Amino acid sequence: MPLAIRLALGNVGRCVRDYSVYFVTLTCASCLLYSFNAAGDYLLALPLTPAQAEVVGKARDVTGAFTTFVVLVFALLVAYAGRYIVRRRSREFATYGLLGMRAPLLAGVVAAEGALVGAMALAAGVAVGFAASPAFGSIAAFVFGVPWELAWSFSPSSAVATAGWFAAIEGASIALSVIEVLRRPLVELLQQDRAPERLVLTGRAPTRAQAALAALLLAVVWGSCLVQPGLFVLAILPMGWAAYVATSLVFRIVASRVPGALRRRDGYWEGLRAFVLRQLEGRVSTSCQALSCTCVLMACAVCMVCAGLLFSVGQRASGLVDPGALSEASLAPIGFVGIFYGEAFLVAAAAVLALQQLGQAADGRRAYATLVELGAEPRELRSAVRAQVGASFALPAAMAAAHDLVGIALVRQLAMGVADEVFLAIAAASLLGTLALLGAFYLLCVRECSRLLLREGA
Repeated sequence: MPLAIRLALGNVGRCVRDYSVYFVTLTCASCLLYSFNAAGDYLLALPLTPAQAEVVGKARDVTGAFTTFVVLVFALLVAYAGRYIVRRRSREFATYGLLGMRAPLLAGVVAAEGALVGAMALAAGVAVGFAASPAFGSIAAFVFGVPWELAWSFSPSSAVATAGWFAAIEGASIALSVIEVLRRPLVELLQQDRAPERLVLTGRAPTRAQAALAALLLAVVWGSCLVQPGLFVLAILPMGWAAYVATSLVFRIVASRVPGALRRRDGYWEGLRAFVLRQLEGRVSTSCQALSCTCVLMACAVCMVCAGLLFSVGQRASGLVDPGALSEASLAPIGFVGIFYGEAFLVAAAAVLALQQLGQAADGRRAYATLVELGAEPRELRSAVRAQVGASFALPAAMAAAHDLVGIALVRQLAMGVADEVFLAIAAASLLGTLALLGAFYLLCVRECSRLLLREGA
């Protein structure tokens, strides 16, 4: 067995805690990618009439058209996960170099580790997708308004397509990880997991320029939503990118201005507030990127789920389609795409937040251990963890809510036939459901970060 593969097997087994987060992220990505491709097969496993099966066949064409967008979302997610694992393992990779390992062998170790975990995650994701096929089928049956019965469905063609897409995504992520490791000097790799980050272009003039650009981009995106919804739908990818850039600029402005304002307040030195602020500032650059991505994904997820429910359940509740059958005029295929697309975005947002929080917690273990040695109270330490995690949840949630106020107004214009009370109920359910999921996820992150930082439950 080649040396690179032997080292990779040993490293993955030894660093199981670091790779568990990476593995779960890739498994969720491959599971939803398979499930999205197999969505039509879930429906065809139900007892459909020939007319209903024909409409479902057309729905598969709609879902196929959106596959590229889902692949793009998961490509960004896998790339972020790869960056997380390189940062966590940077000191070890530098040690290999100091011991005399040449660049080709080091690249082989990094690539072999990524390929090994990726292959296991792909197999696990497809297996979970098959095991969860009755649940995904129930969602499809609910959206289309057809009878549901317990049935497992496996799609070989979807599994092959998922393997192809996933191999391309993971291959690109591995290549980026190898480049990241090889291009950095050994000294920089040794300090990468501890070195604090700094924002660039934070002076008064650059900040004003960024604020002006953010305002312009938000005006374009939000204005097209409210005034020219058709233009927004046609240019949804450029608009989504503009929203991401604007959100990132807003977070950069907050990160460069709010800490100074907090330091001028009288209660800055009370408790561990100064420590929490310094912990947040230590990963400010990657945090801005992660939180911006999370914010846009959450905002899109709420709008997509809301639109999906309106174009399926909302139409039936308002009497626009026959609740007992599918028809050519039904927008249920688009509704089905919206719900699955929204779920994919929610999973991606949750994964990015998890990686960002766990990475930040792992980097802060030494600082929290120092506080324990200095005699800090456990109550204050737990409060610091909650504040540190809470800031990373509150900022994207607040900005996502601002995006959603405009996005849901756009969805309302696209679903004018749905009754007002039905629209309000679906919009409220979409928002509250996402907030409830975010709250539960916040509690889980606080618990896990407390375990890592304070050794609670260890």
